[in-house]
Amino acid sequence: MRIAIPNKGRLSESALDLFERAGLKAEFRAERALVAKLGSHFQAIFVRAQDIPEFVADGAAELGITGRDLVEEASRPEIIELLDLEFGRCRLVVAVKEESSATEPADLPEGTRVATSFPGCARRYFESLGTSIRIVPVSGAAEIAPLLGVADVIVDLTSTGSTLRVNGLREVGTILESSALLIANREALAEEEAGRAGEGLVAAVGSVLRAREKRYLMSNVPRDRLEELRSVLPGISGPTVVDVLDKGAWVAAHAVVDADAVYEIIGRLKELGAEGILVTRIERLMP
Repeated sequence: MRIAIPNKGRLSESALDLFERAGLKAEFRAERALVAKLGSHFQAIFVRAQDIPEFVADGAAELGITGRDLVEEASRPEIIELLDLEFGRCRLVVAVKEESSATEPADLPEGTRVATSFPGCARRYFESLGTSIRIVPVSGAAEIAPLLGVADVIVDLTSTGSTLRVNGLREVGTILESSALLIANREALAEEEAGRAGEGLVAAVGSVLRAREKRYLMSNVPRDRLEELRSVLPGISGPTVVDVLDKGAWVAAHAVVDADAVYEIIGRLKELGAEGILVTRIERLMP
């Protein structure tokens, strides 16, 4: 099965890193090759991120990785979302000049000129507000359009909003939250063999995502504190408790815990008299 992957930038780097962590390291025939082997079942093809929705919709690739913003802009019913990959986060926003009196998109008057490289998303959004706008298509750097007087408003991607502020613009609304998605051709995945391969890929990649915010914690705990231990180490289905060969005074407790809770958990374990506490990262976590 072919997986269309962005050919450059952070989306490309993050996608390849994610696949490698899932056991699907890209194997290139040459340094500048536009295809690569991903395990024994998949082939990566490297194309522009904005072209990936069309490639997948048309069946040139059964699977793809690209931003939700580009999938929404393409608006192709042949595409289905398999998994949010949780990187490449940004927002598609409506921004006006700093001196504008508008505080939300609904304040903009009929006929407002909107510069954007997302004409489909912008048009559908303003139609939902009942506002008729004039699209000014741009291929990039939409922030300059109001300064040049070719548009009153822009619809563009932002992460922090700093570029908008530097160019004298401010956000008045968010059209959508975007991140990288694993997408598929609906018809292709309806076939049995392709469907199984797609499910396997989702399971493998999902296991890596699931493990990112988890840690594996091990500790020796006095046996007489076991009841209290349950509230400290709930784990996924409770801690795993194993006898220690010391005539029964101690047990070894193992559990998967949230990474941001490790500090508090270690403090509570010490209060129980725990020793030999070990925390380690998890490569993959299957449900």
